[in-house]
Amino acid sequence: MKGNWALQGKIVGRDAHHEVRAEWVLDHQFLYIHEGTAAGAPSAEHRYEASWYLGYDPVSERYVLHLLDVFGGRFSETLGYGTRDGDSIRFIFEYPDGPFHTTYRWSPQNDSWQWLMEQKDKSGKWTTFADLRLTHAPR
Repeated sequence: MKGNWALQGKIVGRDAHHEVRAEWVLDHQFLYIHEGTAAGAPSAEHRYEASWYLGYDPVSERYVLHLLDVFGGRFSETLGYGTRDGDSIRFIFEYPDGPFHTTYRWSPQNDSWQWLMEQKDKSGKWTTFADLRLTHAPR
């Protein structure tokens, strides 16, 4: 995922146009992912910015994902833990208001990523929070 990406898709049913930059940091221990609303996004689009830190713990044999975003400390106190299955890593976050899944899925045939985010609603049904696609950003 290292590099610059254009993200497009739906978040809670609304269009999203973000820019994503990913690079190795902290002695190659974490992939730092910066996500923000694209400069060319429609003015009515909700503005967003986030920093993700994705690492791997060889002792527990799982990935860890730290999310810091514009929604503040409440949601950043929960870490996501994930396991890899082929070309995807599914992270589980146990937020105070319920479980949340974030899946990063690599598509080698399309040279793109899918970010699928799902949450459990109050009735216990899993619903799509966001379905996003990352393609290489134009140079």
